[in-house]
Parts: sequence; structure tokens; C-alpha cells
Amino acid sequence: MCSIKAVFFDIDGTLVSFKTHSIPESTLQAVAELRQKSIKVYIATGRPLPFIDNLGSLEYDGMITVTGAHCFTREGQVIYHHPISSDNVSRVAQYHEVHCDAYPIMVVAEDDLFATSLNADVRDVMQLLDIPLPSVKPMSHALDKTVLQLISFFRSDREDYFMRHLMPDCVSMRWHPYFTDVIAKGVSKSVGIDRVLEYESIRLEETMAFGDGGNDMAMIKHVPYGIAMGNACDELKAVACHVTSDVDHDGIAVALRRYGLIG
Repeated sequence: MCSIKAVFFDIDGTLVSFKTHSIPESTLQAVAELRQKSIKVYIATGRPLPFIDNLGSLEYDGMITVTGAHCFTREGQVIYHHPISSDNVSRVAQYHEVHCDAYPIMVVAEDDLFATSLNADVRDVMQLLDIPLPSVKPMSHALDKTVLQLISFFRSDREDYFMRHLMPDCVSMRWHPYFTDVIAKGVSKSVGIDRVLEYESIRLEETMAFGDGGNDMAMIKHVPYGIAMGNACDELKAVACHVTSDVDHDGIAVALRRYGLIG
């Protein structure tokens, strides 16, 4: 049995199945048992809070959202907050004003969430994640906002150009071929974990994390017990300390039982 005081869970493909858009009953029971043993449970997701509507009755102590840019307790106490600089937002807005090849963006701000346009890629991803389509507003609407994330719908072959020329103070966290989560440099799920551990007075060596996608890489490499789901990408499986079953075959419960954290 390992000595664990906090466990961090990605949502899509980890807690929540892409097939059913729900959390398996075995996972709900396993997480409830963790908390009964006074083990802290934190969500660690690329989703912003307005997009987190699929946790059902899951019990948790707090959230690391926007790939680490906004972390808070379940009661709403802010632990960490790191927005994108206004210079980067301004460059993206200027590009969208003058270029006909401007890519769709979903802007995640403190007080707003909107898309600059809707195309087939955006619609497909919203359907995959079971999320309603956002309202459409021009990118200039973000200029007076505190922006946490730019969900940018360009493919990987255009990523280097846009990141270097428009968003040099940001990093790309891609977990899907259609889009990437763009956040401020110095932000990741691992950074969010560190801020949460400081708040909870828990040591890094007492942590475990579960993930399945590219934006979970920093988190899975950072904690001593980084678990990749059976449906995870090969790159994540390669750095994980253990690969469990997939989300639709009780992967979380299987791994927690393997490490003696649940009965």
C-alpha cells in the first residue's frame, strides 16, 4: 500500500467516458471511498468551469481548471489564478481583424465564454464533449477581459507559426488534432498541483494522478504515482508509472485497488 493523501483526476477520458458522457459507477464509489479515508480529491482538467457540467454526484475537494490557470476549493476559495497577458490577446485580435484565414477561437475569460466563429471542427468537438455551442462574438470582445485560455482551432502544422508570432508568452497544450488549449507560460496541471499541495499542506511524494491525454503529460510525470488510463495516448503511457484499464472498464477503481487505496 502506498501512502497517498491527495489524488488528482482529469475529466475527459479519465473520469468521464467519451462513449457515455458519464462517470462509471465504480469510479463514483472509489472516489467516495478515498474521501471517506480523508484522502483529498481534486479535479485537474483543461476545461474551464462553465464547461464542467458532467461530474454528476462525484465528491471532490476542489478543482484545477483551465490546465492549471485557475485553481480553487469546492467552496470557491481561489488557490491560484494566472491569466494570459493582454499583449498576447491583442496580437490575436489584430490577426483576426485582417486575415481571412483566421482560425476559430473559444475565449475563456473570467466573466465570459464565447467563440469567434463556428465551423465543422468546433461543432464536432462540442459534440464529442457533449457541450452546448457557445455564443459568437468578435475576438475584439476579449480585449477588455481577463482571459484565462484561448481554445484555438488550428491544426498542428500551423501551431508553431501562431504560437511564435501571436502568442509567444503562452504555451500550447494539445490533446486533440482539431484544437489546442493555449494558456500562459509557466502554467500547467503540475503547477496547479503544486499550488494545491501548498494550500493543503501535503507533500508531493504523497500524491497520485490519473490522466489520458497530452495535456496530462506534465501532471503524470510530476507526481510519484502517475497513472495512465488504458485509453490514454501512447506518449502518456510511456511516462506513466502504471497503465490501468480504460475508462469504460473501471480503470480508476482497478488502479486504486491495485495500490491498496480502496477495498
